[in-house]
Amino acid sequence: MVHPAPTTSTIAAPAPAEDMWDKLRSSFAMSDCNAGPAVLRRAKNYTRSPKRFEEHLQSVLPRLAYVQQVAAQYDVAGEFVLLPWVESHYRPASAHRQRSTGMWQIMPITAGSMGLRVDRHYDARLDMPAATRAVMKLLERYHAQFHDWRMVDYAYNAGAFSMQKLVRKHGLPTDQPVIPAWPVRRVTREHLVKLLAIACVIREPERFGVNLPILPDAEQLVQTQVTASIPMAKAADQAGMSVVALKHLNPAFGGDTVDVSAAPYLILPAGHAEQFRAAAREAATAATAAASTRIASSNSADGARGHRRRTHVVSRGESLWQIAREYSMNITRLQQLNHLHDDAIQPGEVLQVDAVD
Repeated sequence: MVHPAPTTSTIAAPAPAEDMWDKLRSSFAMSDCNAGPAVLRRAKNYTRSPKRFEEHLQSVLPRLAYVQQVAAQYDVAGEFVLLPWVESHYRPASAHRQRSTGMWQIMPITAGSMGLRVDRHYDARLDMPAATRAVMKLLERYHAQFHDWRMVDYAYNAGAFSMQKLVRKHGLPTDQPVIPAWPVRRVTREHLVKLLAIACVIREPERFGVNLPILPDAEQLVQTQVTASIPMAKAADQAGMSVVALKHLNPAFGGDTVDVSAAPYLILPAGHAEQFRAAAREAATAATAAASTRIASSNSADGARGHRRRTHVVSRGESLWQIAREYSMNITRLQQLNHLHDDAIQPGEVLQVDAVD
């Protein structure tokens, strides 16, 4: 299957904490806490230990806030910002190629239809930006098809084809009861109850004796561009965080390398993102200076031997093999000319190459 090229678009930083919850409530489009006894019971169950509820919500708040920012770009009801609470409690579940995986619990066959790449090197279901955008597009499409957000939730849980069959047989559901009295599986009905219940808690936290947490600016997650593939350990060092923490936020990469051909970005807390960018700029500057020194030294030596030389500035995505082929050289020759010990090169780096007649 041909997968779309990964996007490098970014989103704005999350809204100030004091505005976040009000903005989310204003985007809700389904029934409130009094929709039905089942919704209220589930909401009370979520908050039976207010302190534990608050602690868990605080722990997942960076992901929730990120989803909210992506959702704002789509015409999707605000309740679906809370969909990962129902699916996984926002946990980036470990990859399993044959089962539902990730914060959104996407099945492999569904991932394929959504244009998400899944293989042993990279699993886009675990890529928060890619998966979140794909889910929002899917929800938007479901609503255009069914014109009822309750049906959208049912379709996400049970599949659009199943909902189409029910619509053909029973027509669209009436406004009441809020939980449509359709012959669907219990788990599908409960899925909608759970979504309305967590939205209920966000609507009226005081009703359940809970305080909604605040997300510090430094902990807000931002999509941070990576210009060249880099070992996870090096990326973590540049960001000033542990490898474990970096992988926890970016579990889509199957190995120990940030592969920009799969996703040219990392998700980082805002405080670490700026440190990563500064370190990347310093590394690029140092690489350019080192390359200039190598070229000057090599040109001096080659001048005495009468060799013809020219330079090549590395573009993003170029490999040593591509550059060698362009100048009819082999990789070993190219490495020798530039005193390279491996195939690692950086965008903007200046390489010495043989002149092409």
